[in-house]
Amino acid sequence: MADEGHSIKESDQAVESSGKTRVSRITRNFFLHIHATRVHIYSMKPAYTFGLGIILGFLFLVMVFTGVILMIYYTPSVDAAYQSVKDIVYVVPGGRIIRNMHRWASQGMIIVVFLHLLRVFYTGSYLENRSLNWVIGVVLLIVTLLSNFSGYLLPWDQLAYWAVTIGSNIAASAREFTDLLGITAVFDPGGFLKKLLIGGENVGQPALTRFFALHVIFLPLTMLVLISVHFWRIRKDGGLSRPPHYAADRGPVNKWLAWPVLMWTELALLTGVIVVVLLIALVADAPLLEQANPSYPENPAKSPWYFLGIQELVSYSAFSGGLLVPVIYLVFLFSIPYKDKEDQHVGTWFSGPQGVKLTLYAAAGAIVTVIAQLAVMIRFGWLRDWFPGISQWFVLLINPATITTALFILFAEFTRRRTSSTRMAALVLFTCSFTALIIFTAMGIWFRGPNWEFFWSRSQWPVL
Repeated sequence: MADEGHSIKESDQAVESSGKTRVSRITRNFFLHIHATRVHIYSMKPAYTFGLGIILGFLFLVMVFTGVILMIYYTPSVDAAYQSVKDIVYVVPGGRIIRNMHRWASQGMIIVVFLHLLRVFYTGSYLENRSLNWVIGVVLLIVTLLSNFSGYLLPWDQLAYWAVTIGSNIAASAREFTDLLGITAVFDPGGFLKKLLIGGENVGQPALTRFFALHVIFLPLTMLVLISVHFWRIRKDGGLSRPPHYAADRGPVNKWLAWPVLMWTELALLTGVIVVVLLIALVADAPLLEQANPSYPENPAKSPWYFLGIQELVSYSAFSGGLLVPVIYLVFLFSIPYKDKEDQHVGTWFSGPQGVKLTLYAAAGAIVTVIAQLAVMIRFGWLRDWFPGISQWFVLLINPATITTALFILFAEFTRRRTSSTRMAALVLFTCSFTALIIFTAMGIWFRGPNWEFFWSRSQWPVL
């Protein structure tokens, strides 16, 4: 018995020694030190995080690596940009694959960053003093969109030229409001923003120079800093969020050492990301149309797909759709962790059964509201069609963008009063607005044709 007890003691000491050795490796290694020595098993549940944050970081690395290679062969000049891209595709060995990987990794970043935002919100992961990291995440969303938009112009083909032209006109949407006030001649914030973006009234060499500098220097460095701070804040905040009864567990119980479990998981995700991006790059080429021709506009001229929801709103009112509603939406996103402080909901999908029910109601209500308004517009037109002489003020203030926003806010306020919960109100408003964004974006992608008219399919487009 004494020998058996001695053996058990030696075994425990061996396990403890092994654990200390792994911890020592982690604390001595720079790449391992970005993680805590132990991670909670709840944070490793695939159905909780889906690995979206890590996948986003790996897509960024793929984009940077391929972007550096492309930059070697690219010429940022309106006279040579298009030909340099063609050389990359048809002359440079492996150039087509590298360009495709860069394109699809950047598109993947947009999709994953939105999915990550959804995951963090619906699990209440901004609660428990994680407000700063939520704000950093929203800024990362904006920077990701701008990074993709800045790269859109670089091929200098018809698709890129007219997409950026539409995007710059959206940036100038404040002019509708200043024109109504009669002050555009002396105060033109929309025009200032447009000139800041493209260097003038039309897309040309100044725009290409600006976009190139933004795309290869300023925005990647900004994203790198933000991603680093984002991961650092996760460490400072005690790791990934989890429900209160798990968060109270401060000991080694229910925790795994970061090495080797977390490291092998991340390596598997990195491998998976590279393989998926490479496979897509092998079967789907990044678009490249004819060289940009300012005298031959595309019809329909569309912004990049991730801005088509805004372009749809702009078609109702430039100011409301291009500035007012997007700003309200961003203010809402930034304010969420400062309005909702119900920490008991942290780490729980949809905050429980009540949240699930309200989320479903909100999504259904948003679908009905948005589609009903679109159906009226498509079938019967809107105020200008009904009353040709109506003041532009009414068009600016009363349109599907503003009506939808007002209805969603009222629905959220009703929910707050009914449930006495800011979390439930936030769930409703977030779900409504995101559902509407998806519908407006889908409308722009699939159902808008020449002259921004509605068509059920591309086969119905008139022959131009």
